[in-house]
Order: sequence, then C-alpha cells, then structure tokens
Amino acid sequence: MFVLNDNLDEYLATPLAKLYRFVTPGFVDKGVTNFFGNLNDVETFVNSLLQAKFHNAVVSLNRVIYNTVFGIGGLFDVATSFGLEASDEDFGQTLGYWGYEESTYLVLPVLGPSTVRDFSGQIVDYVADPVDYLVEFSTEESIALKAVDLIDTRADLLAANNLLFKEDRYAFFRSAYLQNRNFLIKDGEVEDPFADDEDFDYEDF
Repeated sequence: MFVLNDNLDEYLATPLAKLYRFVTPGFVDKGVTNFFGNLNDVETFVNSLLQAKFHNAVVSLNRVIYNTVFGIGGLFDVATSFGLEASDEDFGQTLGYWGYEESTYLVLPVLGPSTVRDFSGQIVDYVADPVDYLVEFSTEESIALKAVDLIDTRADLLAANNLLFKEDRYAFFRSAYLQNRNFLIKDGEVEDPFADDEDFDYEDF
C-alpha cells in the first residue's frame, strides 16, 4: 500500500500540485489555504470542547468569527494579526487525549499514513463535520472542495520533497507520522530523551 501511495504521489499528486502552483497566483494560493484553514478552525473548536480545552475552543471560535466576517469568508487570516493563533485538533487527537494513545500503524490507500485510532477519528470528523450542518454542499461540491484542499496542501509541501530520504522511506514516514501525532496529542509536551542524560557532553559538538 505504501508503494501504491508513493507512486500516486510521484506520478499524480506532485505533477498536479506543481501545475496548481504554476497557474495559481501567490495571493490566490494563500487565500485558498486560508479558506480551508478557516474550515479546519471549526473542527478544532469542536474537538477542543470535547477535550475540555476551553481556552483553545474560545480562540478557535473567535478565529472563525474574525476570519469569516472580516477575512471575507476566510480568504484572509486577520485573526492571527489580533493574536489569535491557529491550532489543530481532530477527533483522533480527542481519542488520544482521553487515553487512547497507542494504536496500530496503518497505511491507507490514497489517504496515506494513519493509525486505527486516527482513521476512526477521520471517519467521525467526516460524518460529523460541523461545516456540513452550517453550509449545504452538494456531493459534487464536497468532492471538488476536498480535491482542491488536497492539491493545495500538496502544493504547500513541495518544498519538502528534497528533504525526504530516498532509502527506507516507509520507516521515515512511519516514524515522522507517529512522532507528530504524539506531539499534537500532548500539545507539544513530550519527553526529551536527553533530558536526564547527565553524562552527555554537549561541548563535544
């Protein structure tokens, strides 16, 4: 499955992302990214409430209000200039927050790296997406929006292509994904493996 996704990325997603980047003016690309970020803030608001992170919920809700009203439907991120920083919470993180931390790693077709916990969370996020209850999209519109979101996200990651290892890419992606999810679930409060290493001499570097 990893090889399939790798080939899809190399021969389909990456060319589409490069074409998108080539034909899309910078300010339009930024507006598209902001638009989907605004939708994501709604999801973050809901999951912040579910995790009892009430301050984060208030910030996320205010971001949605500011960017929707003053940012022309989310095309401009005016909330950040007011000190309302974006965060990212989803139902997979909510499950992790309430104790479901360890989970089997999966590689899903097209969707890529995940775990049993996070895939379950993705299903809940999709079915219970609050945006669908606020704005009525047709099936075709929903598919089109998701496609644009994926291409825009891939375009934003083009610069990282040269940073990826050519050897043992599966292990690299697995480790990076699991570490990132652990970081998000714990809000950055992860253990430093060198914190208790009193014999480590940093002056050697």
